[in-house]
This record gives sequence, C-alpha cells and structure tokens, in this order.
Amino acid sequence: MEAKPLRADARRNRDRLIEVAAKAFASSGVGASLEAVAREAGVGPGTLYRHFPTREVLIEAVYRREVEGLVAAAEELARTHEPDKALAEWMQRFVGYMATKRGMRDSLRLLLESNSPLFAQTSGVVPLAFKSLMERAAQAGTIRPDANSADVLHALSSIYSASDGPDWQDRSRRLVSLIMDGLRYGAPHSAQLGSHSALPS
Repeated sequence: MEAKPLRADARRNRDRLIEVAAKAFASSGVGASLEAVAREAGVGPGTLYRHFPTREVLIEAVYRREVEGLVAAAEELARTHEPDKALAEWMQRFVGYMATKRGMRDSLRLLLESNSPLFAQTSGVVPLAFKSLMERAAQAGTIRPDANSADVLHALSSIYSASDGPDWQDRSRRLVSLIMDGLRYGAPHSAQLGSHSALPS
C-alpha cells in the first residue's frame, strides 16, 4: 500500500526538520539534541517524531537529502554556469556534504552493517553527477583532457578522513581549490586567467 501524500504544511515541516538536522549533524554529530532540532525548525517534538519515529530514520532522511541535493546541484550548475565554474562550485558544495556525512559516520556505519536499503538506492549517483560535470568542462577545454573523474573524486573523498578540528571545513575548501587549479593547469583554454578558482588567503 502506498504512503498517503503529505499535506503541503506537513511537507514543509518535514523538509525544514531535515534541513536543520543536517546542519546540526554536521556541526555536532548525530548526538545533537532532537528537541533542539525541532525548536530550530519551528515545530514541536511531537511533529518531529511523527515524521521521524527514531533518530535512525531521521539520519537516513538527512543522508538521502544530501545525496539528492548534490545530484540536483550538478544539474542546476550545468544549466546556469560555465563548465569550469560549475565544476568548481560543485566541488565546494561537496565539502558541505562531507561535513554532514562525517557528523553521521558512526550511525551510517551501523546502517551499512544492518543492510539498510539506503546505500543501494543512492549508490553511484554522486559519481555519475560528478563525471558529467567533468566531461562537460573537458569538452569545453577548461580543464585538462586527461583528468579522470574517478581519480579526482577519490582525492576529494579523502577529506572525509582528515583529522578533526575547528578549521576542518576551511582547510578542505582550500584543498578543493588547489585540486581545481590542478585540473585547469594545462587545459587548452587555461590562458583564460579570469577563471582562476583560488580562494583568498
């Protein structure tokens, strides 16, 4: 039997709860107070638990949202930005995705061990979105033609296991900018200096 569609106000509440929880998990881990999440979202605890009966259900919803958001961002950026600018912006957004994932890592590991269908349903969609952006930039001549999307995504994913610290996101964003500069180096159109991606020091 299919689930009954949510009313518009219930859908807004659910989406807001996921949005607030993602920020809380990124900054404080999955031990973040769910009551505080509900309060920040502007709803009562009862509303939170109606949508997400357990913390694990909320974690799954947040992870799914983050994955879907990255895929949607790749499509939007491809429509609205020059190829290399779209790639650079998406890579910076990837840092935010990694931050949220790091905050949920213990719970995600438990979900993986429990054979949750979540990972089968989301597997591969982020690499495909990234590959599409890489291919578009390579075809435009704004990144080096020998760049391999799987290699670059592997380098990006290494920030997931970097040591914790208050400056983790800042360091990660600088690393992403360096990777993007490396992709532009030797590109057919690399002489277009206006596309330089380095962040200000």
